[in-house]
Order: sequence, then C-alpha cells, then structure tokens
Amino acid sequence: MTINCKGLLIDLSKPKVMGILNVTPNSFFDGGKYKNADEIVAQVQKMLSEGATFIDIGAYSSKPNAEFVSVEEEIARIVPIVELLVQQFPNILISIDTFRSEVAEACILKGAALINDISAGKLDELMLGVVAKYNVPYIMMHMRGTPQTMTTLTQYEDVVKEVLLYFSERIAAARSLGIHDLIVDPGFGFAKTLEQNYEVLQKMELLQQLELPILAGVSRKSMIYKVLNTKASKSLNGTTALNTISLVKGASILRVHDVKEAVECVTLFNAMNS
Repeated sequence: MTINCKGLLIDLSKPKVMGILNVTPNSFFDGGKYKNADEIVAQVQKMLSEGATFIDIGAYSSKPNAEFVSVEEEIARIVPIVELLVQQFPNILISIDTFRSEVAEACILKGAALINDISAGKLDELMLGVVAKYNVPYIMMHMRGTPQTMTTLTQYEDVVKEVLLYFSERIAAARSLGIHDLIVDPGFGFAKTLEQNYEVLQKMELLQQLELPILAGVSRKSMIYKVLNTKASKSLNGTTALNTISLVKGASILRVHDVKEAVECVTLFNAMNS
C-alpha cells in the first residue's frame, strides 16, 4: 500500500485526499473557473493547506459526450500549469489526468509525479510504456469506449465481476512492463448507469482482492445530484456521504473538488479505526 512519488514514499494504508484542478473550459463542475496563474496558484494553495496529498490536473474534460481536444491543445493547456505549480510548490505531488502518452511524458518531464488514466492504457497503446520508462505511479480506471461513446456501452451481465476481470487484464499488462505502483479506480460515471454506479459502490470492497490501493472519484457527480434531484453545485453534502461510504468500502484515495470536507471524512474514519 506504499507508492513511490519522486522518491517520496506515500503510505496509502491511511487514506489520502487528491484535490482536483480542472484547467478545461468545459468541465462538468468547475470548467473555466481558474483562468489565470494567480487563481490557479490560490486554489492549489487552498487545497494543499486543507490537507490534499495530491493535486490532480486535467486539461481534457472526460464528462459524457465531451468535445474532442487535440493532443497539441491538451499539452498547451496543461504543461504551463505543471511548470507554474512545481515552481510555486517545489514539493507538490502532481497527478496528470490524461489518457495520452505524449501528454503524460511532457508533464512528467516538467515534474509531475503520477499519471491518472481513465482508459487504463486502452486508448493509447504507448501509455504503459511511458509510465514504465519514468517509473511513476499509475492510476488505472475502468471504462468502456471514449468520453464520446461511453454512455452507449452500459450493458453488463455482472458489472462488478466485469470490472474485476478488466482490472486483472490491465494489471497483468502493466506488470509485464515492470510497472509496480498501481492504483485502481472503478470509474464511477464512466460507461455505467445510475443503478450500476451504486452497485459498484455497494460491492466496492470486492476490489480489495486485487491487493492494490483503490481510488474513489464520486465528487459532485450525477450519481449524486440525480438521486437528490439537485445539481452539481448543490451536491457537496451528498459527496461527503458517498466519500464516507467509499472509505468504509476500502478506498485509499478520495479524488475530490472539496478538500477540507474530504479530509474531515478521512479524519473521522481514522478515529473510528484507530
């Protein structure tokens, strides 16, 4: 349960929080919110001061039916942000939310510490090779298709069993290249119906048989606000509820927009299990 981030060993046996920084104009919750360097630095400073261990940066929205962004545009959006944050916060552990090997490599070379891939290497056959080359921790998520097609790919005989089989295959592919530090993300909201999302959450402890850390990313997603008949901006309380359930079900990392509240969930969870 320990991963090596730029020589720093992070123990995930005690859950950690990953703060989200979207630098896309069209992200489902905070798209376009951080438009300049001062706003970006201030938001990252806030998340770090509230207890985030990792900062996850994405420059290509993976929401359902998201518009296509070229590799060149994604690199142009994200690399300057990585450079800025490494300069401002030398010890920062930056996770790069991308499924493209070129973007991953460009960011690692500028100081990123982890790669967070929604496709587990299935959308870019070169991705696993880049991760192995630079020996960075790799978050592999379950999904089908692409952000543009995933809503049509929700037919499963047994969604949890198929998620486990998917991870078994992707883990074997990563291990064959010598990738050691792996984290699995069941992919809430990706190629899953509302009911399937809750089935995966209900049975998420079964992912522990993979013997890898689990990342849960439910923050302000439609699986919350559709059930509560509200919207993303009003779903913080629902997010806190599902983050707590995720911890009980075995999550080692909570990927969130709201760091303070997630850290409080972790603190109370640790108090219960001390």
